[in-house]
Amino acid sequence: MEKGSHSSSTTLARTKSDQLVETLAAAFKSPRQSDQQTPPGTSESGGTLSRKSSKRVMMGASPRRSSGENNNTYIRKSRSAQMKLDLEELSSGAALSRASSASLGLSFSFTGFTVPPDEIADSKPFSDDDIPEDVEARTCKMKFQTEPTLPIYLKFTDVTYKVIIKGMTSCEERDILNGITGAVNPGEVLALMGPSGSGKTTLLNLLGGRLIQSTVSGSITYNDQPYSKFLKSRIGFVTQDDVLFPHLTVKETLTYAARLRLPKVLTRQQKEKRAVDVIYELGLERCQDTMIGGSFVRGVSGGERKRVCIGNEIIINPSLLFLDEPTSGLDSTTALRTIQTLQDIAEVGKTVITTIHQPSSRLFHKFDKLILLGKGSLLYFGKASEAIVYFSSIGCSPLIAMNPAEFLLDLANGNLTDISVPSELEDKVQMENSETETGNGKPPPAVVHEYLVEAYESRVADTEKKKLMAPLPLDEELKSKVSSSKRQWGASWWQQYCILFCRGIKERKHDYFSWLRITQVLSTAIILGLLWWQSDSKTIRGRQDQAGLLFFIAVFWGFFPVFTAIFTFPQERAMLGKERAADMYRLSAYFLARTTSDLPLDLILPVLFLLVVYFMAGLKLSASHFFLSMLTVFLCIVAAQGLGLAIGATLMDLKRATTLASVTVMTFMLAGGYFVKKVPVFISWIRYMSFNYHTYKLLLKVQYQDIMPTVNGIKTDSGLKEVGALVAMIFGYRFLAYLSLRKMQLHCEA
Repeated sequence: MEKGSHSSSTTLARTKSDQLVETLAAAFKSPRQSDQQTPPGTSESGGTLSRKSSKRVMMGASPRRSSGENNNTYIRKSRSAQMKLDLEELSSGAALSRASSASLGLSFSFTGFTVPPDEIADSKPFSDDDIPEDVEARTCKMKFQTEPTLPIYLKFTDVTYKVIIKGMTSCEERDILNGITGAVNPGEVLALMGPSGSGKTTLLNLLGGRLIQSTVSGSITYNDQPYSKFLKSRIGFVTQDDVLFPHLTVKETLTYAARLRLPKVLTRQQKEKRAVDVIYELGLERCQDTMIGGSFVRGVSGGERKRVCIGNEIIINPSLLFLDEPTSGLDSTTALRTIQTLQDIAEVGKTVITTIHQPSSRLFHKFDKLILLGKGSLLYFGKASEAIVYFSSIGCSPLIAMNPAEFLLDLANGNLTDISVPSELEDKVQMENSETETGNGKPPPAVVHEYLVEAYESRVADTEKKKLMAPLPLDEELKSKVSSSKRQWGASWWQQYCILFCRGIKERKHDYFSWLRITQVLSTAIILGLLWWQSDSKTIRGRQDQAGLLFFIAVFWGFFPVFTAIFTFPQERAMLGKERAADMYRLSAYFLARTTSDLPLDLILPVLFLLVVYFMAGLKLSASHFFLSMLTVFLCIVAAQGLGLAIGATLMDLKRATTLASVTVMTFMLAGGYFVKKVPVFISWIRYMSFNYHTYKLLLKVQYQDIMPTVNGIKTDSGLKEVGALVAMIFGYRFLAYLSLRKMQLHCEA
């Protein structure tokens, strides 16, 4: 702003309000002039910022912007004290209605200035061209999240959850949650706080419909209706662990989520456009073409990963959004940006529930409602801003200035250090033995916990329950929508299969074509070719040597796919559980896409292997013999892969699955017909279950079909029996794997 623009307001009375207005204007002037370029469509002298740009400016300058001026001004915007400010209008005497300072806990009110409605209406709408360079400041605004969404009022009363711990001789019931009551409305952010092990995640899973068991009691209603399958498409759930595919880019991850989850009425282009909107909305445009990354793959930062997880859920415009510790592992600035995103989401009519472990004071003031848990019991439910007042009313006040969240967590842990001890508690401790009192004169944590639970139940609990008993003033249509038991799929079965097939190939091509795997296969092929270099098939001894090579090929391409496929479902169990809980796709579409997307990748390396071995070893130089040998190896690979899928899906534990697969493959190898020619009758059935046995027989028949003497006692017939046996294994093992997946205890119904 120019100095001339300040002179227009000097005629006004020099009140404290005017001084603070000018102070705020100066604070916003310096970071914009120092670091940020003027957004497109805005003139430096007389242009007017759009409403969205001005709102973002008032939400606060990022630390990176203000570092040059050493100005760390940050204004907290909340529903209770919203600030609407345009820089040009501010300097000419326009209005600043209300502002709140989170750090001081004070509220200042300004009156006497208004923005003309026609100026607001004539302001330039926000477009993609208005997005400034600085993504970190999060100046980009939500686009489609303002679309109408089904409002859902969540109520829960006396929620109790128990787990049964089975011992060697007895069973023990342990209470995880004890009579938790609360409510949250559209437009509000509810925070679940408490120390580790207090039941925050369990409560969040219960409210989100992710934990439905017989050991749960109490009432959980959505618009006064119980949970139904329809709600799966209206709920977004961000887990504590970032469950993402490491080799997909940010844009690919969100695009696949949009194509699978958004309604069928939208075209593919509209779904992909919505994914791009979310990328800009969450400030991810700089890393949209970067891989997500993981433990062994370099990728995006932790804060960006968390925003991708949030984007995966808000892309469907959910009515309810659940988040499990979204700020864990993030620095204070990134955590604040994440919570600000949640507040923005709530402000457009969505209901947001999040667990939080130890927020900063700035984060704490952004929550509308708070539930404080301690050892599974409810210690407080109400407005977050009134929590300190409530605990002060029962005699627990901070003796020094401290973070409100720190104060509440100390109470939940029973730690009264630097906190006043209630008079009732002091009297109780003095009456007891000195053993029950700690060395510093403070009551033990168990006594403090019992006092806080009793205080809440006697003073607040009944009043809150009466409020929840009142029916919601909602239309019957809204209630009937929530109670619908019909699932809403975002794509047809065939579309789901195609999307998952393409996603599977993109994700796993990096593993299949890694230099380590290619080197392993080619080096083995070269060694075999050198050992069997131009072997002679005309003599009996030469054919015996070649039979050893063919048996090794059958064993190698039976062993390799089994131990690759074993990891398929155990490694993807978390992703499968998360996506199936959100009804992203049918299990049958996922299973078929997952198994078939591996085939093109699985069959490329065997071709390279046979091209090297076949001609170096001097096997029959005929196109028909070569391609029949390759087809035989392909059948062996697909059958072995089915066995690995079945073992992995049945056990879902890598250690046990690897042990079982080792024993099984070794047994099949020994019964493969090379080491033992005559197997005892009572155990001869094993060789007919061995894909090594059938592959070995087929390879011998392909190579020595025209030779009359038998090789290793194997008749050179047509080989249809062996082909039929391998085809039966291909489908049989996969069907067993599919049944195991359906019976697996996922967090949702299959």
